[in-house]
Amino acid sequence: MEFVIAADPPPRLDKALARDVPESASLSRSRLVRLLADGAVAVNGAVVRAPKARVAEGDAVAITVPVAEDSHILPEAIALDVVFEDADLIVINKPAGMVVHPAPGSPSGTLVNALLHHCGDALSGVGGKKRPGIVHRIDKETSGLLVVAKSDRAHHGLAAQFEKHHVERLYRALCYGVPDAGDPRLRGMRGVSFESGGIMKITANLARHPADRQRQAVVQSGGRHAVTRAKVRRAFGGGALAELDCWLETGRTHQIRVHMAYAGHSLLGDPVYGGRRVLAKTALTPEAAETLRAFPRQALHAATLGFAHPVSGEMLRFEAPLPADMAGLIAALEAGAG
Repeated sequence: MEFVIAADPPPRLDKALARDVPESASLSRSRLVRLLADGAVAVNGAVVRAPKARVAEGDAVAITVPVAEDSHILPEAIALDVVFEDADLIVINKPAGMVVHPAPGSPSGTLVNALLHHCGDALSGVGGKKRPGIVHRIDKETSGLLVVAKSDRAHHGLAAQFEKHHVERLYRALCYGVPDAGDPRLRGMRGVSFESGGIMKITANLARHPADRQRQAVVQSGGRHAVTRAKVRRAFGGGALAELDCWLETGRTHQIRVHMAYAGHSLLGDPVYGGRRVLAKTALTPEAAETLRAFPRQALHAATLGFAHPVSGEMLRFEAPLPADMAGLIAALEAGAG
């Protein structure tokens, strides 16, 4: 493709390309940087590889975009709960137990493996590979909604919405205790505040745990900005447990799980950040207590997902009902509250 640098360009070539490349090309800035490194960008007929190269108004740019390669990840015939799909994106209700993307410990059986099979030739060359574009993730043992790009233009547009925190994400969760604005412990905790309607707001930066690289931890300096809001839907067992709505303003790894544990209200069944707590014998009946002990994962479900369609601009909003295991646990807690 060929185009001309417009007036008042940014001082760096990569930024100028990102501003002036035709929208129809659907090339993200990171993709443009890779194309620069590969020698696929020419300015005034000369190949330029440096992202920081100077550029001027009227410079003629030619970009040679290679044909998308097949991904090294293999398609697998795994059933998917498809909530919505069109030519640009797909919304999935992911079951608990499924990893989103292959990793050293999970090379197969992932959502990406399933999507490669489901979408087949309908996938465009996201990032230069024929693969779905993962713009956000939910943990293996968290159930619920996520959106995946099928084209570069959708990937670019969705990533921008997530970066600007324009995506609505509401989770259903179960935690120990009941977050309460009248709790002096929470009132005195750094980064915890309460908004109107009893909404608890947690503003606490997150970083890798210094002793366990698989975990995240709240840090007082450095790390990444993270904000979670939580509101109690109802309490069980005389305040021993609560059902919550949680909203993500940012989307960091394990964010809700870490923030709720930091506030002293870790999620039920969370083996990493929660552990098992000893409840008062009068809080639950033996049957309800046994159902709680047997619950195999963190009680967290991505229930609502809303965003603007990255191509049409239409506002989309999806809801996924509670999965059977969480619905069954809530029913047991309702029936067995002491």
